[in-house]
Amino acid sequence: MDLLRSLPIGLYLEQPITWLHRLDSRIKLVWLMSFLIAPILSNAVWRLGLVVLLMVITLVAAIPFRVWKRQMGWLLTFCSLLLIVSAILPDGLSVSHQPRLPTDEIAFELQSLGRVGEDLENATTMADSVTDTGGLPQPTAYSYILLSAGPLTITRYSLDLGVRISTLLFTLVYSTNLYLLTTASEEIAVGIESVMKPLRRLKIPVTEIALTLTLSLRFFPLVLEEIQNLYRSVRTRAIDWKKLGWRRATQIWLLVAERLLENLLLRAEQIANAMKVRGFTSPNQHRVEWHQLKINWWDWIALFALTIFWGMRLVWGWES
Repeated sequence: MDLLRSLPIGLYLEQPITWLHRLDSRIKLVWLMSFLIAPILSNAVWRLGLVVLLMVITLVAAIPFRVWKRQMGWLLTFCSLLLIVSAILPDGLSVSHQPRLPTDEIAFELQSLGRVGEDLENATTMADSVTDTGGLPQPTAYSYILLSAGPLTITRYSLDLGVRISTLLFTLVYSTNLYLLTTASEEIAVGIESVMKPLRRLKIPVTEIALTLTLSLRFFPLVLEEIQNLYRSVRTRAIDWKKLGWRRATQIWLLVAERLLENLLLRAEQIANAMKVRGFTSPNQHRVEWHQLKINWWDWIALFALTIFWGMRLVWGWES
């Protein structure tokens, strides 16, 4: 449970203040959406480039090593294992099915077709020979099977699939966490509210959505803290789980889950009472100035870099 607190998932880094902290929240939101959209229909080189770019941004931003070492380490380990497993797994599944027509009718149809059936058989034989690159000499150096060592076989399709899955997972998780790590919840709320202002014409409650998002981001660390406290309280009692049996152990964990729910509801009630004492009635009537948005010169540099990023994506990033 201490691992939950040590991993900066969804937590804001207050100190030290890096150049990522000083960027406008709207600019960082556009960069985040770019990292999430750019892997779509992109090649493997571009996906690996996004992973390297995220690592470079983390290092250049001078984020403390203690903050990101565990999360990036665990995430890189998991994505590497996912890449290896996806690469050595078969790239296709043999599907067994029942023929739609009876056996005699199929034979009759093949016999009546004559040379069409022979052509179909020849085409199937040619397709099998093209797939099997190990039996016949190839006119070029192309090989569909990249590595074959005993039961382990790595093909071009399986390797490409592993790269796609592992890089997409790393980009999705780490880019989102980097955004939450360097952007306060108030900045996220006012940035999203500013971006969603045109939706007010469609009578969409933009302010309510931003307020709900802010409260949820503030509530997430409280959930981790309550889970950690309950786990420690159970651990300090030195319960012998082997003597209890699965039935009584299940009852204890149900009581712990009930206690967790009660504590979370109590925290939510305390937050609601604090907002009520401060005279909060509704987001539209009780306007809260979360954060003052201001575009500075370094924000324009980030926008220029974003233009170069998408220019490279549109020129070299497409899937071949």
